[in-house]
Amino acid sequence: MNVKISKEDEGKMGFIVNILKQLFSKKQKKKDLYILAYIYLYNMKTRLHYPTLGSILMVEKTIKKYSQEFGKYQLWKKLPKKMMYQTFQIILEYLQDSGKILIDKDGCIIWAYNPPKNYKTLRERFNYLK
Repeated sequence: MNVKISKEDEGKMGFIVNILKQLFSKKQKKKDLYILAYIYLYNMKTRLHYPTLGSILMVEKTIKKYSQEFGKYQLWKKLPKKMMYQTFQIILEYLQDSGKILIDKDGCIIWAYNPPKNYKTLRERFNYLK
């Protein structure tokens, strides 16, 4: 396998190889460690499109509208603006980790976020926001 590696990536790989050497108690071949480091760097570069706030809000609004009706792919097709599927999956991962959505065993996406109803009362009581 002939792979051309830039000087910058080679420096990063050296750093990662040193970390891998510390993690593995057995003596590993240097070539194997470089392959693991290359795979790690490749995986780091695969996320090319990170979501913007506008795209996250658009997905949230669409999920609220079609909650419990569609799975990931069908919901992605229902978005008002086109978006890369990879970006859409990153948004879904974020929403699931933050507790705003649930994905059931059939793959159906459910809006689960319910903000506290007493937020307005607390805001007025403590005069934090006017």
